[in-house]
Amino acid sequence: MKNAIIKFRKVALLPFLAFNFAFLIGGIIIALTDAEVMAKIKSPGEFILAFLAKIGNSFLAIFQGSIYDVNLARGESFFKGFYPIAETAVSATPLILAGLSVTLAFRAGLFNIGAQGQFIMGAIAASYIGFSFELSPVIHVLLALLAGILASGIYGGLVGFLKAKTGAHEVIVTIMLNYVASFFILWILKTKTFLRPDSINPIAPEVNQSAKLPQFLGSDLRIHLGLLIALLVAAAIWWLLNVSTIGFKFRAVGANASAAKTAGISTGQVTFLTMFICGSLAGLGGAVHVLGVNHALTADIGGSYGFDAITVALLGRATVGGTIFAAFLFGALQTGGLSLLSNTGTPVEIVQVIQALIVLFIATPTLIKFIFRIKKEVSESSLAAKGWNG
Repeated sequence: MKNAIIKFRKVALLPFLAFNFAFLIGGIIIALTDAEVMAKIKSPGEFILAFLAKIGNSFLAIFQGSIYDVNLARGESFFKGFYPIAETAVSATPLILAGLSVTLAFRAGLFNIGAQGQFIMGAIAASYIGFSFELSPVIHVLLALLAGILASGIYGGLVGFLKAKTGAHEVIVTIMLNYVASFFILWILKTKTFLRPDSINPIAPEVNQSAKLPQFLGSDLRIHLGLLIALLVAAAIWWLLNVSTIGFKFRAVGANASAAKTAGISTGQVTFLTMFICGSLAGLGGAVHVLGVNHALTADIGGSYGFDAITVALLGRATVGGTIFAAFLFGALQTGGLSLLSNTGTPVEIVQVIQALIVLFIATPTLIKFIFRIKKEVSESSLAAKGWNG
């Protein structure tokens, strides 16, 4: 029990402190950039009160926009107040899957910067199956998800194949493939197959009702089956990494590729399989997003999910549980940012500033240790000691 607590502290302490310190800095920026607060700077007492009130109101707005809105509860019902957390879960669902694609690569000693492109390819394939066929609901959903998984798996597997056979660096290849996917979706939405009839806007036909992921908390809340799928996949990835034989090979190659090769592990095979699974995970995120929320393929279907996935994996310390938590955190920041703008007038871009600060502090653990006077033996983990691998 004691060892488990120590291990938990090693993994969770630095991200927790980085998160809170980022929010502290973000709150100070919010207050110092507010005209009403700065107008009272000549009166120290009023300035301090206005300063603290601005920070408090801003964070309250984020909470109400992402977790529970008291105003909605008063106006309609107690349970209606949970609408924001439902939206947070919707935002977090594709982030969990995309984040896991980056986490798995980290654990195998690889850098999957291509989650954005893989996400887009998965969304394209799922959308095509969704609007092109009329099938029974269960079969249609399964086929659309499977198409997204296979298309993006092949797209990610190409990276692993090139690295295993030619030594091409996965960072360069995945970055280039992100551009390929971004321009490919722009082109494909202009083709007769994907362009919605009688539309000049680059948008595909809406997926058929039988292909849409069902909402399991009623029509008023957008939480859909994709959340359950994401959590089940996360459990499967945990099992893969920590229990299965192939997961041991992934971790062995990630820890020391030369030693793993000497022990008889095919590093090329592991590299290809890792990138194939990583691509499949990100593509499943894209498929879930288009079938569960958007219901139609658009040029900006990928948003910033693939790039946010890198941050999510970093904040989660390349662990499955940490990735899930970080995905929900970023989902809360995204949904809470809208409430921040409407309730306090603070620009929603401050949320991006907070996200950037979280990444900055996660990437500089020595700074956090120095600020909070953390002893090395408490905060150091194998992940921090070896870059990404844990």
